[in-house]
Amino acid sequence: MTKQEQCKHGPLQLESETAIQRISESVYVGLCQEVGTPQLEAMRRDVENIKDMVENQVKTKGEESVMVSGSHKEGFRLKTSDLDIMSWPNDHCVIWEFSQSRYYNTHRKTLILCDSSHSPPGFTLLYLLASSMDREIQRACVRMNNRNFVSSSKYRQIMCSLSLLSTQHGPCVSGTLGTTEYDQAHCFACDFWPPSASSWIDRCHSWPPAHIVDNIVKHGCHFVAVGNKLGSYDDHEWRISFSVAEQKLVCAMSHCQFLTYGLLKLFLTEIINNGLSDYDKLLCSYHMKTSVFWVIQQKILCHWCPNNLLGGFWACFKLILKWVYEGVCPNFFIPDNNMFLSKIYGDKQNQLFDRLCGLYEKGLAFLILHSSSVRSYLLNLLHNPRLSIYTDEHTLISEAEFDKNLFKVEIDEQDTVCYQSDIQRCMRYLHSIEQIIGFSLFTHYEVMMLQKLTATVLQNSAFMLQMETYTHKNKLRYRADKISCHMLKLAAKFGYITDMLYVALYHYRTLKFIEVLSIIEMIKVKLAQPYVMYMSNVDTEMYTEAVGGQSWSIKMRNAVARYIRLDDEIHYINELIPEQQSALQNDMSILFVPPFVLLYMLEILCYRQVDTMRVQTALDDLQTLVHYDDGHLIPTSYKDISWQILGICQQVTGNLQSALYSYQQSLRQEPYHNIQTATTKRIQEVC
Repeated sequence: MTKQEQCKHGPLQLESETAIQRISESVYVGLCQEVGTPQLEAMRRDVENIKDMVENQVKTKGEESVMVSGSHKEGFRLKTSDLDIMSWPNDHCVIWEFSQSRYYNTHRKTLILCDSSHSPPGFTLLYLLASSMDREIQRACVRMNNRNFVSSSKYRQIMCSLSLLSTQHGPCVSGTLGTTEYDQAHCFACDFWPPSASSWIDRCHSWPPAHIVDNIVKHGCHFVAVGNKLGSYDDHEWRISFSVAEQKLVCAMSHCQFLTYGLLKLFLTEIINNGLSDYDKLLCSYHMKTSVFWVIQQKILCHWCPNNLLGGFWACFKLILKWVYEGVCPNFFIPDNNMFLSKIYGDKQNQLFDRLCGLYEKGLAFLILHSSSVRSYLLNLLHNPRLSIYTDEHTLISEAEFDKNLFKVEIDEQDTVCYQSDIQRCMRYLHSIEQIIGFSLFTHYEVMMLQKLTATVLQNSAFMLQMETYTHKNKLRYRADKISCHMLKLAAKFGYITDMLYVALYHYRTLKFIEVLSIIEMIKVKLAQPYVMYMSNVDTEMYTEAVGGQSWSIKMRNAVARYIRLDDEIHYINELIPEQQSALQNDMSILFVPPFVLLYMLEILCYRQVDTMRVQTALDDLQTLVHYDDGHLIPTSYKDISWQILGICQQVTGNLQSALYSYQQSLRQEPYHNIQTATTKRIQEVC
């Protein structure tokens, strides 16, 4: 019997139906803990969506609109997931036919017309209807048949050359943001649904629901800078991208369907592609996602539930196996676009089929044998076959753990707006938030993200206003000072406990030392509470006892603390300007300062002005913290700036030998903030 015949007859049934159901439930619980519970997934998507909405409303003509796409946007936070970003010029729009041009003001929008008459399904040429004011787009044009077409290969090269720290990776520009790897696809947007995908609308009888289909079609598509290798103009063609549609489809999945997709991603990483070079990896996450879409829509599986999770996985795996055997993977939106074409054929196709067929013959047992993640999910069940398995969400994640994901992962990660020294841009952010609040209904998660974004914008606006009016007349400066103070106090009511430190920073900058010390005492009392959540540290029982069941707004203000972000283009206090300038020169736009380090620094600087007898006590507190903290209050990444601040405080109090030691220690730490230039200069000062 050939392998093809064996695959038709199916694998041996090594497990009973009851055993498979219990294993499925156990895998479901494990995936909820690794991938996310239903509530976690909803929260992640809502926080990401509202941040994107605010940022894109602020964009002005000529700026690029930006959207996070891929796994991160879909709600995954797997260790292997990188960050996928799509960006496109917001003053250029693609149309499918001339008649669609009537919807645009051509004085404000440059129109690009699709010409897919000579391209394979899913690809097109882009014809520039009028001269573009965008220099990069102009340089990417090629002349064909007396028309200007935007070449995908030239556009890719040009956009990659704009960033010295990036490399070209397929259609994307790849680089690193902090410790996160990203792929950025520079593309064009189209407000209209592709004619070649019209059959998809007719196919959606059962899934997705009609209102989601309408929403998907309304949002059109994008064009990514990569051609089909078998096309006549592959260097100049663009691929139609349905990233927005796919995000909406993933959100339309049930949680069990979403976890099936997650299990397929783990299966791909840990089994299919394990040990292979990038060149030899034929299947990708997109193929896994496509299989889930087809299985759901074609109703190959009747019941999607925790005890049938492996049944959903098996249905998708069999479909992928069929595709590999036939050498055809139909795009979900344009089935004529075979996504295996030019990639999975010949000997490579046969080798991949043999490998997948070998796994298929082993049955579901191969998951347990080969997937480290699945094995870990099943350990307790294997040791105790009678173990009760609870799939209810409330048993899978505690309130404190969920809140940690909300505040310390999602909101902290998305709270990056407006780190620019431009007061006008800050005002646009505030106006954008005001408009959004006026016409939308929000989930609780979206409200929390808006609340934190507002606090951040108010903080930046206050310091920028003070910088801009610093040299103005007394009356104007006084008015600006009152406005800035009001904004900072308002932000402190919206934000975390530690957001009060921005008020203290501002008062120090305006020489109100007594006020600074008063605020510091209040912050100390709040931070001393045993239930406070800081970074990833939280006493779950104390937190739940103190604020359990209360609104997230109350929790944020009274029980959550985080590091202080200092935009390197904004001057907060003179003592840290050299560090900000050094970081800025080396492509680090923000200093992250642990709150206790900044708190003690301000205390030392203020006591020097009003009570010199207490300076040494504050300095001793800071020195003890920096020398002996085990990572609880000062994360490893922030040790360079913490040693630096200790050195600054020692230097201003005249202890030059200790300052030298602290600066040398700063240089020995992980150079996370790129402040080495400032450190070297300070060493020269104290030597």
